Amino acid sequence: MKKWALGCIAAITAFGLAGCSGSSKSDETTLRIAMGSPGEGLIKVWEDIAKTFESEHTGIKVEFNFQKDDTYQTIGLPNLLSGKNAPDLYFEWAGERLETRVKDGFAADITEKLQSSGLKDQFTEGSFNGMVLDGKTYMIPTAGDVTNVIFYNKQIFKDLGLEPPTTWEQFLEVSEKVKAAGITPIVAGNKELWPAGNWIGHLISRVVGEQAYSDALQLKQPFNTPEFAAAYGYVKTLWDKGYINDSVNAIADNEADMLFFNGKAAMHPIGSWLVPTAVEEAPELEMGYFNLPSIAGGQGNQDSVIGVLNGMVVNKNSKLIDEAIDFMKLYSSAESSKKLSEAGAVPMTKDGIDEAAMNPLSLSLNNLMQNAPVLVSPPDTGYVIEIATALNKATSQVLGGAKTPEEALAELDTTIAPLKK
Repeated sequence: MKKWALGCIAAITAFGLAGCSGSSKSDETTLRIAMGSPGEGLIKVWEDIAKTFESEHTGIKVEFNFQKDDTYQTIGLPNLLSGKNAPDLYFEWAGERLETRVKDGFAADITEKLQSSGLKDQFTEGSFNGMVLDGKTYMIPTAGDVTNVIFYNKQIFKDLGLEPPTTWEQFLEVSEKVKAAGITPIVAGNKELWPAGNWIGHLISRVVGEQAYSDALQLKQPFNTPEFAAAYGYVKTLWDKGYINDSVNAIADNEADMLFFNGKAAMHPIGSWLVPTAVEEAPELEMGYFNLPSIAGGQGNQDSVIGVLNGMVVNKNSKLIDEAIDFMKLYSSAESSKKLSEAGAVPMTKDGIDEAAMNPLSLSLNNLMQNAPVLVSPPDTGYVIEIATALNKATSQVLGGAKTPEEALAELDTTIAPLKK
């Protein structure tokens, strides 16, 4: 998934970018920070925070390593962590990926330090969802995204006398009425696989249950089961009834965004970053959203939300653990949160959200995630990327009518079989 913070797109690779110039220090006095690139605007904020930190910590230099998101997510971070100059502080997604860092010995238990430093007081309790394992906290929250809801064109719904559906049956009824009016019901751009991967991944979890969804993605059970086939059956219906654009697997997510903005489709399943994009590209558009409609008989929590909470992890092997905590306390301060907000981020701190100034849809989506009874991890940020890619490919095959659910799932299990060894 290419978005890792609201409205932020990875843009550059910059290795060894220091917070400020200065004389060479030993490894113990260089605080190394690694992450995917948050974009030029936010990089400047990180650098400003580093300069302030250096002025308050004599003898310590801050050094950043920004990588392209795809590189960082797959081979970049593992290589850094196992390398000679491993980061003291690094970006990661909450959930399964964080659990892997803990198991591999690269995540420090910061429970007590969060409390004693006062850093924990800068967040609400819900901000740490997916960051606490066996009662121990391993991550400092920085941002979050709802990675899929279904946005809808309010004017089209009003013209056709439609209400946002709350059940799958209602969703199909709405889609049929939109189609009858000569409008594409749902537009998606799945050329890069992750957009539908998120949307349908959420649907799968609703049908088979969160545990079965997670177990399959961890190779603890096969995908090719009657339950997963039933989940894909809902996807097949969308294609068979003509409710999804024919070009679903041929166009990119931003192309689907524009089709939705231009009124060519009534609904668009995508993540919370669509809101600032819409403000910029289609300021006159009136849009709302609804969470994935409930599915009768589904084994998962029918009020679940698919999304990511992410943050910074302190390397358990770092010699500058206290300094890393100090840096994140400065990063999480009211002053820094204001700078981050002005640069386009939505900080997770208590001071990071100005409800009066924030877009109402963005605020609503933030509250949706904060209050979610269950937060489902997207395949490509919560799990091993090779398995996620194989699942997302199978999803694209069913969504685009290329394979039946059973055919796609059989190929999926064959593809990932070598990973079990």
